[in-house]
Amino acid sequence: MSVDQEALYDARLELVNFLVDAFADVPTESFVETLLTGEIRLPEESVGADLDRGFDALETFVEANADRDPGAVRDELEREFTRLFVGPRPQIMAHETYYREDTDFRGSGLAQVEASYGAAGWSPPEEYPEENDYVAVELAFLRHLIRKQRRGDEETFGYQRVFHEEHLSAWIDDLAADVREETDDRFYEAVAAILQGYVAFEEEIAMQMA
Repeated sequence: MSVDQEALYDARLELVNFLVDAFADVPTESFVETLLTGEIRLPEESVGADLDRGFDALETFVEANADRDPGAVRDELEREFTRLFVGPRPQIMAHETYYREDTDFRGSGLAQVEASYGAAGWSPPEEYPEENDYVAVELAFLRHLIRKQRRGDEETFGYQRVFHEEHLSAWIDDLAADVREETDDRFYEAVAAILQGYVAFEEEIAMQMA
């Protein structure tokens, strides 16, 4: 594998790890510390409108909070995450079957998502607190495929292409739009833009490679 290919896999995995952590649960203090110390590398050149907008927002968030106590920042993000995604009356239901018009919420579409996982030999980790069509779980599946691609399993590009066509890319734009509409928090504005741009970026790779 060339140096450029290694760098691309590093970037793909770093972004999906960031998004899984951002959506999986309330932010941990270690996650916030990683953000504020600049350990998440942001590209210096343009990589696309949505990703650029997300990276700019994330950089602004980091600069505004770099000198603050990570615990205090974490508490603020926890409150906003809870308001947006947990509730008791969440503003956003970040589940594929909530956004899809061809299935009921947590209905038959959930089994279709799980069938995609099973076809690729993957089972969602038990630590995720939501159903298997939740955004963090679908992103974790994408991460699994990328890791296998890095090890030379070219068949997984086909699984990824189908997963984009039938599942992930069918609803992520709407979810990202809802996050932008519902939050004034710069961090979650950044997360929404990065999510939208990253999924489109991954879909393009899958279409080219499958």
